[in-house]
Amino acid sequence: MRDPIYDDLRTSYLGAKGKETKVLDINWVCKNVDQVEQALKERNEQNVDLETFVKLNQDRKNLQFRSDEIKHERKEISTSFQKAKKAGEDVAPLQEKTKALKNEEKEIDARLTEIKQQQREFVMRLPNLPHEDAPKGGEESNKVTRTEGEKPAPFDFDAKDHMALCEDLGFVDVNNRGVKIAGSGFALYQGIGAKLVRSLINFMLDLHTDEHGYKEIAPPLLVTRKTMTGTGQLPKFEDDLYHCSKDDLFLIPTAEVPVTNLLSDEILSPKQLPVAYTAYTPCFRREAGSYGADTRGLMRLHQFDKVELVRFCLPEESEAEHQKLLGHAEKVLNLLGLHYRVLELASGDMGFAAARCYDLEVWAPVSERWFEVSSVSNFRDFQARRANIRYRKEAKKVEFVHTLNGSGLALPRIILCILEQYQTDDGRVRVPDALRPYLRADFLSKDV
Repeated sequence: MRDPIYDDLRTSYLGAKGKETKVLDINWVCKNVDQVEQALKERNEQNVDLETFVKLNQDRKNLQFRSDEIKHERKEISTSFQKAKKAGEDVAPLQEKTKALKNEEKEIDARLTEIKQQQREFVMRLPNLPHEDAPKGGEESNKVTRTEGEKPAPFDFDAKDHMALCEDLGFVDVNNRGVKIAGSGFALYQGIGAKLVRSLINFMLDLHTDEHGYKEIAPPLLVTRKTMTGTGQLPKFEDDLYHCSKDDLFLIPTAEVPVTNLLSDEILSPKQLPVAYTAYTPCFRREAGSYGADTRGLMRLHQFDKVELVRFCLPEESEAEHQKLLGHAEKVLNLLGLHYRVLELASGDMGFAAARCYDLEVWAPVSERWFEVSSVSNFRDFQARRANIRYRKEAKKVEFVHTLNGSGLALPRIILCILEQYQTDDGRVRVPDALRPYLRADFLSKDV
């Protein structure tokens, strides 16, 4: 069976400046070590031993060359054996030679299997190369590309933050019953709070399916190790995942995982592209190493609700598709009347699989800070190579598609910002106009 990590398919494409780029098959990595090293520096990846990897690949090629030689020698010996046997000559030397070659071939095959496994493990931990136009540097180099909507005017009353409002309205419990049921980091929505969650989900799904043309998916929440590997969560981030060891299944950290893998191991026609899916799911994340950071209230939870947007497209269309996807996520914020900004992430602050990424951040007027509510990423062919998602071009040639995804949107911080922005002086929260048909109420209040 063909292995995508060795596929030197025609995955090159022109970047924004006309520079030809390719992505992460093993042979390409070994031929472009300097470019990969520079990309790893830009991503602040310091523990990648490219020198050993390149040597390993040369060993593989040498062994493969010798394996091919053995097959040729055995074929010649087979011909000589038939002639010698027919002539009544002694064939014992030829039999001994064949036996020796078989033993050598067996040893080579074992070593090749070992090397290929080592190479696979290396490549699966290698992040995507950043887009050539992405800002260089770490978090401090993230670039605000624009700010949208009107910043809320200062309150003329003693405004409360989202946790105080949750307590006053009695519609979300993150400190008592939620903890009693599942431990810290889990929210319990109740009453109008639970209805707000359901209304936001339905509002966003209706928007993306009816206006933006996405096909709605209701995927499994447990997926296989192969599925997690396809989108880049494994092997690098296993400690952040909830794992069901008995069945070797994982609770999904985002709907991106099952939805992207819907097309794994498939070959599409160009006429099928672009493909656009949306899905609502709960998302489960251990957030290993993040305890104590932004864990108050709804800011960081182990389980949260999210509507996801996933797109598959032709390589030459992925830049335009990225902007389209960004616009679809922004439309949610526009309709909710929230003040937000678009942040282009620098190479050292992007997610593992992204080549280019924009974050949408919403302003919370009482907390007086920006909260990320969506990451909109172009993965180029990084995920498609891992998940083996291809399309067939003219003359029966195949290429990897490009994949993109974005939150459309994640709920907890949207709820946080709605509560803080739309609170009134009488302790209620005004419902954004776009949500009123779903909530069938003008205000969130304890009495509802």
